[in-house]
This record gives sequence, C-alpha cells and structure tokens, in this order.
Amino acid sequence: MSLDARLQAERASMQSVSELLRADTFPVPAPLLEHCPSTLGHADVDANCYVDPTEHDREIALLWRKVWQWACRVEQIPEVGDSVVYDIAHLSYVIVRVTEGNDPGSIRAFENVCQHRGTRLRIGDWNSPAFRCPFHGWAWALDGSLLEVPCQWDFPDTVTSPEAFALPAVRCEIWQGFVFINPDRSAEPLLSYLERLPEHFSHFPLENRFTAVHVQKVMPANWKVVLGAFIESYHSVATHPQILPFTGDANTQYDIYQLHSRMITPFAVASPHLGGTEYPQVQIAQALAEYNGSTDIVNLPEGMTARQQAAANARKRMSAYGADLSTIADTLMVDAIEYFVFPNFMPWAAYGSPLQYRFRPDGDDVNSCIMDVLLLLPFEGKRPKAAKVHRLSEHEPWTAAPQLGGLGAVFEQDTANLRRVQQGLRSSSKKTVTLGNYQEARIRHFHHTLNQFMTRTV
Repeated sequence: MSLDARLQAERASMQSVSELLRADTFPVPAPLLEHCPSTLGHADVDANCYVDPTEHDREIALLWRKVWQWACRVEQIPEVGDSVVYDIAHLSYVIVRVTEGNDPGSIRAFENVCQHRGTRLRIGDWNSPAFRCPFHGWAWALDGSLLEVPCQWDFPDTVTSPEAFALPAVRCEIWQGFVFINPDRSAEPLLSYLERLPEHFSHFPLENRFTAVHVQKVMPANWKVVLGAFIESYHSVATHPQILPFTGDANTQYDIYQLHSRMITPFAVASPHLGGTEYPQVQIAQALAEYNGSTDIVNLPEGMTARQQAAANARKRMSAYGADLSTIADTLMVDAIEYFVFPNFMPWAAYGSPLQYRFRPDGDDVNSCIMDVLLLLPFEGKRPKAAKVHRLSEHEPWTAAPQLGGLGAVFEQDTANLRRVQQGLRSSSKKTVTLGNYQEARIRHFHHTLNQFMTRTV
C-alpha cells in the first residue's frame, strides 16, 4: 500500500461527523449534512505576511479598506444616539443608531474623524444626540450632516458647501444581528458577499440571541497567526489534552466554500488519539461533567450515549433562558460548529457552544492583535442589553474574565503557544509555514483568499 493510500485509510477509519449526525436524536438541519472538502495543493505559506510591517500596510490599503467586516452587535446600540467605535489597525469608524423618517432603528457608520483638523471624534461607546469634536467644538448630527461650527464666519466654505464637511459615510448592513461595515462604497451587497451562509443560518438564527458575554484581549501575535489557531482542531492533542476524553478533535470535518469556510468538531465523543469509539461512554460522560464543574459521579442510563446525555443536559440548561430547544438536534446542543467569514469573523451556529470570535490588528503593531470572544444566548421577549466589554491587556490572563468559565484556561493554553509562534516566525531561517492538507485546509484557504484580495486590480 502506498503512503498516500495508507494515510487515507487511516483517516477513513475514524468516525465521521456525518456518521454521528445520522444517529442524532432529532432531525439535523440540511446544511450540517453537507461536506465540502477542497484540495488546495501542498505549497507552504510565506511567513513574511506574519512579521513584515510592509505587509501590514498593504493589508490596510488592499484588505481593510475594501472588505465587509463585523463591527458590532445591534444590541450594543439599542437607543437612538447610542454609538460604538470600531478600530481596525489605525483606521477608526463610529457606528450609531439614528432616526430616519419613521424608522427609529436605522444604523449608520461614519469615519471617526473631525472634518476640521482630523481629531478622533469618539473614543469608546456612549450615547449623545450629536458628534462633537473635543478640540474646537465642531458638531455633526447623527446622520453625519454638519450641525455647528463655532465662529462660522471664519469658515465661509462651511456655509456655502456644508455637504463637503459632512462625516464620510461607509457602507453599513446588518446580518443575523451583526452590524457589518465596508469602507468601499462600490463593494457588492453584504448578502451576496456572504455566499451560502445566509441560507445556512436561517436554520440556526443568531439574530434571536443577545450578547451575554464579551471579552476582548490583546494577543501577543499577528492577527493571522492567532486566527489560524482557531480554525483547526489539529492542535488539540498537544495543546488541550484535558479535553480529549470528550472531544473528537481528529474527527473534525472541514468545509471550504468560495470565500468562507466551516468546521464541525464533535463533542461528547472521545478523541481518536484515546481510542475513539472504543473509549467507554461513561468515562466520556464523566470527563465532560468534570470539565463543566461537576463533582458528582455520572450515572449514564443503559442504552444512552454520552452524546445524547450531554445534549439533554444542554437543553435543560438553556431552558433557563426561556427558549424552547426541546426538539433541537443533538449536534446543535453539543458540537462546535464554527463558520469563518473572511477575513476575520467566526460565527458559531450551535446553542451549546454559543461562541463568536473576531481577530484584528492591534493598531500598527504587526506582532500583536485584538481578539474578541462573545457568548450569544437565546432569549424570549424583549432583547436584553448587551454585556459590557471586559477588556484584558496582553499581560492579563483570560482567566481574569470569570464569565468565560472553563474557556479561560483553554484560551490561556492557546495564548502561550501563540506568543512562541510569533517569536519563532521572527527569528527562524525557514521563511515558510507548512500546513496539513486536510486538518489545516482552512488556513491554506484563508491565505488563498487573502492573496486574491491583495493582488486584485479592481
């Protein structure tokens, strides 16, 4: 048997996500039954993109000024005049709730720059009936129109051509409760950009959830380095050995679309590294319970799998939020179903793992980035207020945000690695990064897509 055939046989011997989903307690949404693998070659990735400040500058010009990107959630700005600031590298935008005509719920986005002498208009999130510059007092209405100029007699152009001094607007559209912006006014509509994702998320809508937790941390590595660690499960065996008794890391299914991608990592099953389907069900259930903080001895009823029990427990736990999840598929209660919206946003579909990730440059520091982690929970009735952002510096651990529960310790394991990755990339004589053909296919696909943006001429 050839090496390639042997490796493929080893992969095929593992229990697939499709096999697990076919045994689900309830019907599984059709999009989760799809599998879209892709062969993207064997070429290494140029490591220069992670460490070169010149590449960072090119990304600002060719990517961040040209692409749809998630800026905030609608529940962060529930009232007219509420605004949030979205910074990406050295660019800054303000997203604001406005009243337009009879619609009290419109959302607009503008460059966060005074049109007098360039001062940042807003820092942080707040409510105000107007944008007022702290330097000289120029003010703009919430729709971006020029409202007031102290000593206006000294600025005749603001009288004859006030529209020339309006705040520059950027494209702003909403999908699933997420507010996206795009500085490129000629960009395609957001729904078109999202390809098949709108149809997928019609089966597990995130617009019916609210931000229960939002933690943000400065990470000690380039945004692409950090992002890459969260679109593969290959690192779990070495980095997160404590989750292997209940995580099918090597069973993970990777799906590649045109711009975006997805992975489904099954939970409440044992890792193939520990024996997979041969691992006792009661030990899987016990390990998962202990990870979730229980000290009780688990009793697994005869004929019930650890996966079925975990799904039932998750449904019971989530019922506290008022949502009826009694007939939701097991996979949506226990599995990690992570989509990737290029270039930096990862919406998760499942109820039991209600995570959302975002990665972006930390100003102009090519060696650090900002990572956002949200937990979106279901609700009934009026949408609850969004949790305030808990911001962690590079020197504060994820465990300093107790609202993350056991995830804090997992993220700390990742952070320790990522710091060493960035250090190694800067010092290595090997100027490329080697990727697996399947388990790291999403990273390779990300770089293919990034290269398309960085080389296009339109």
